[in-house]
Amino acid sequence: MDLSTTYLGMRLKNPLVAAAGPLTADLGKIRHLEDAGASAVVLHSLFEEQLRHEADELDHYLSHGAESYAEALSYFPEAGEYKLGPEEYLEHVAAAKKAVGIPVIGSLNGVSVGGWTEYAKKIEQAGADALELNVYFIATDFAETGAQVEERYLEVLQAVKRAVRIPVAIKIGPFFSSMAWMARRLDQAGADALVLFNRFYQPDFDLENLAVVPDVVLSTPFEMRLPLRWIAILYGNVKASLAAARGISTAEDVIKMIMAGADITQMLSVLLRKGIGQLGEIELQMREWMEQHEYVSIEQMKGSMSQKSCADPAAFERANYMRTLQSYV
Repeated sequence: MDLSTTYLGMRLKNPLVAAAGPLTADLGKIRHLEDAGASAVVLHSLFEEQLRHEADELDHYLSHGAESYAEALSYFPEAGEYKLGPEEYLEHVAAAKKAVGIPVIGSLNGVSVGGWTEYAKKIEQAGADALELNVYFIATDFAETGAQVEERYLEVLQAVKRAVRIPVAIKIGPFFSSMAWMARRLDQAGADALVLFNRFYQPDFDLENLAVVPDVVLSTPFEMRLPLRWIAILYGNVKASLAAARGISTAEDVIKMIMAGADITQMLSVLLRKGIGQLGEIELQMREWMEQHEYVSIEQMKGSMSQKSCADPAAFERANYMRTLQSYV
């Protein structure tokens, strides 16, 4: 039985990839991920703010940018204690490449075309097999249009593509007025993969101290419905690889994503909840399911439930809306 898949031009032994987060910030855990069956790892993000030296500017981002993506919340200490720098990150990339035999994907998290894109080349030189761009941006400027917001994403992607030769994935959220149009634009701009989707972590209020505080909530299985739908819609309509990243917890979840059209699935929350060894359980259960249903390879099932392949393409669109509501009794 062949569980191999191709992502970012790399042949991977299976579609189980460790997502950016605290697990991939530790060299020992990266080795454990490989041993447990991960086919690749995405390292924790190097943040644009880490490349800035002014403490007051960093403090502004930390205190006023409380909405953040998953990997941000575990890595940002108080501004006065902030010590993790870009050089340590580059050393981590190099050490990870020496420690494991699976692909190591670097991660950059930012929003501007400035200095952080310069580090894309350094991450490549440190040995990363590919690079994942995590473009984090909350549009709070009332004078900025949706088109201008989209251009930010495209400019960052194009700047990094010019800087490196390794494959580049871009990890985005779903909050575009036309997700299909934006996916195609990113594809045409040179994205080697689209990672769908990242999560905005919303802040909470501490009523006792009257403060805005971050609140980390791990992904739940229900959240995979959003990337499942969009991967099924995008499959066959973009050249870029498709990666599913949100709420994937079981072998069935992985199989659903592959049938929608994903090349890989990125996991983090389930590994934090149940341990890294869960990867081996998921792979074993995938093999059992495929054997029972007479699938011999991942490629055989890939995209088989996509909108293009589905007998009822309208199920992914508005035509299914009324049907869904009426089905609840």
